[in-house]
Amino acid sequence: MRFTISSRTIAIILSLLVAAVLTTLAWLGPTMPFQQGVLAAGITVAACFLLLYLMFEALIFREINNIYEGLENIKRKEFRRMSNKFLFRPEPLKRMRDEILDMAQRKQQEIDELKRLQALRREFLADVSHELKTPIFAAQGFVHTILDDDEVDEFTRKKFLQKAATSLDALDALVQDLVTISQLEKGVVRMRRQRFDLGQLVQDIFEQLELKAARRHVTLELLPLPAATPSLVLADRNRIRQVLINLIDNAIKYGRENGHVRVSFAETGKSLRVRVQDDGEGIPKQHQNRIFERFYRIDKSRTRESREAGGSGLGLAISKHIVEAHKSTIRVRSELGQGTTLEFKLPKPKKVVGDEPVKE
Repeated sequence: MRFTISSRTIAIILSLLVAAVLTTLAWLGPTMPFQQGVLAAGITVAACFLLLYLMFEALIFREINNIYEGLENIKRKEFRRMSNKFLFRPEPLKRMRDEILDMAQRKQQEIDELKRLQALRREFLADVSHELKTPIFAAQGFVHTILDDDEVDEFTRKKFLQKAATSLDALDALVQDLVTISQLEKGVVRMRRQRFDLGQLVQDIFEQLELKAARRHVTLELLPLPAATPSLVLADRNRIRQVLINLIDNAIKYGRENGHVRVSFAETGKSLRVRVQDDGEGIPKQHQNRIFERFYRIDKSRTRESREAGGSGLGLAISKHIVEAHKSTIRVRSELGQGTTLEFKLPKPKKVVGDEPVKE
């Protein structure tokens, strides 16, 4: 347990001792010989020197040492809470020490955040370069094969050019997705909210993805609301279409073959909850909070499947930003062997004027 003396206490002690010495000298002064007076003056000087030295040692140098000690703790990231943070404190050095420690702690937190962002940037650049190399090298290989071999027949030439075009289309889709997610993160893209029928939009998406679902023998189902409840929402139709395509497409790719992908709605006050559910193998708990990160890979086999199917690895990240721009959040619920459910909410329109869209 540390024993501390405040500057006020030291000042009081010093005043009392000096007063006591002077009072004693005044009492003994008239009867004191010259030699004893000189000796008393020397003793008084020595006593004052000792008291002042102790004051500086206890108040100033000790606090400076505490400041250095605190800075060393910050270097070791051993932050300690300040227990006496009051609006007014008579100890200026302690207040300065606390301010220095607080400032150093904030700077350390900023440094840690910058290091984290730098690590994310390096990881993102590595992922982007890897994703860009795949279609570029594929297209280069097909084109150079045609250019280097004059004996390539017309059928093979056309086949290779078609594969090169497919790789370039995948490259274009990746670049477009990168531009989209960059704009969403900067807040450049504005949501054009309008009233539309979400159930009809899901049916249109089912028709678009019907062939892809048929290849895996997956049945697409829309579970409608009760007859008296409309499935109208107030949102950006094109962006929500993009979200639903990403979610349903992922459910088809990663769900069980000969399985089902179900889309359902549920009213929750002023909102409509949208659920996309598959009956695949599910997502392990440790991955569920990271599936919306850019290029995040649960396993390599899924990465290959996604690339072969034309996925850019940015679909869920883009969907997350679009849903958040609608003041909502995508939630994931998944158990191994029991499939995965992704859900989010959209606001219902407050009023309907004929067939004209209502915009915010």
